[in-house]
Amino acid sequence: MIPYGRQDIREEDIDAVVSVLKSDFLTQGPMVPAFENRVASHVGSKFAVAVNSATSALHIACLALDLQKGDVLWTTPITFVASANCALYCGAAIDFVDINPKTYNISVEKLEEKLIFAQSRGILPKILVAVHLCGEPCEMEKISALSKKYGFKIIEDASHAIGGKYKNSFIGSNHYSDITVFSFHPVKIITTAEGGMALTNNALLDQRLRLLRSHGITRDEASMTHQPDGPWYYQQIELGYNYRMTELQAALGLSQMDRLDLYVQTRHQLAKRYQDLLRDLPLSAQQLDPESYSGLHLYVIRLDKNAIKNTHLEVFNDLRASGIGVNLHYIPVHLQPYYKKLGFTPNSYPEAEKYYSEAISIPLYYGMSESQQDQVVQAISKAVGA
Repeated sequence: MIPYGRQDIREEDIDAVVSVLKSDFLTQGPMVPAFENRVASHVGSKFAVAVNSATSALHIACLALDLQKGDVLWTTPITFVASANCALYCGAAIDFVDINPKTYNISVEKLEEKLIFAQSRGILPKILVAVHLCGEPCEMEKISALSKKYGFKIIEDASHAIGGKYKNSFIGSNHYSDITVFSFHPVKIITTAEGGMALTNNALLDQRLRLLRSHGITRDEASMTHQPDGPWYYQQIELGYNYRMTELQAALGLSQMDRLDLYVQTRHQLAKRYQDLLRDLPLSAQQLDPESYSGLHLYVIRLDKNAIKNTHLEVFNDLRASGIGVNLHYIPVHLQPYYKKLGFTPNSYPEAEKYYSEAISIPLYYGMSESQQDQVVQAISKAVGA
């Protein structure tokens, strides 16, 4: 089976982890700060806070921006559920904005329409989570302009996008947002096995993120309510969580960062080859902004259902039966049973639902050979009846 994604683990990665296993620190040692500094330096952010998952990073990002009961968070319905669940963790409400059918990202036009209506009703969002689906950046300059006009904060969910660029800046530089979140899950561009990171240019947000990551506890005397009782002393100054990243994970991430640019460059080469090989088939791919540089975590095709013999499900099953480990990213969040219980209904976001009825994620990863790519294309051609 050719998987839709996979990690690339080398001897230097293994050596880095083994070195930590032989050290004095398996957690809360020097590797996590080193990893944070490496990522922040690479993408051009002032601060980075490593955590145990991107979901945790989204949660504490919302808390750091004071999302709470009575507030509303907006995001796209075409994302993993964590992009929406982070609002519910904070007791806030959630709503969605339909997608652009060509980029698959949140539609700026639909966003502006919804903001105008929300302002007239007094229900503007406190936070927008802009998801860079497949690694392709959202139209952040336009979104940032809307945030200034309507007064909402921006979290970039860049779980798919480390190593990519928006215009001339790396995603994660936070030029157009308050906080950016990365994921280091094994199928992502680089991995720490499990893990995530929240990046910001705001020193106060950085301080809050660090508190929330580790139980709300501080050893900083300046943040305490009184002088320490002794060198052992710490204070819990707010309710936090145990979202820390281990030293082993950070060591793996540091090693992987040496190859980040190579990984993304290779994904672009593979994507260009897919574009050429799939050109004459009854399907389309995500539209990429020529002024930006996608992280290309995923390569999603959309079937032209009017021009193929088989149904979406039949094409998907045929590909799996041919040894192609396709997937679908994502089921629209508002169609999940839990969200239906919250009052969301089908046909609310027509472009997202149309996307879901046509989309298939095909294999794309560093280490994929041209012969494997040829196998994928041949299987797609057969499945769509071309």
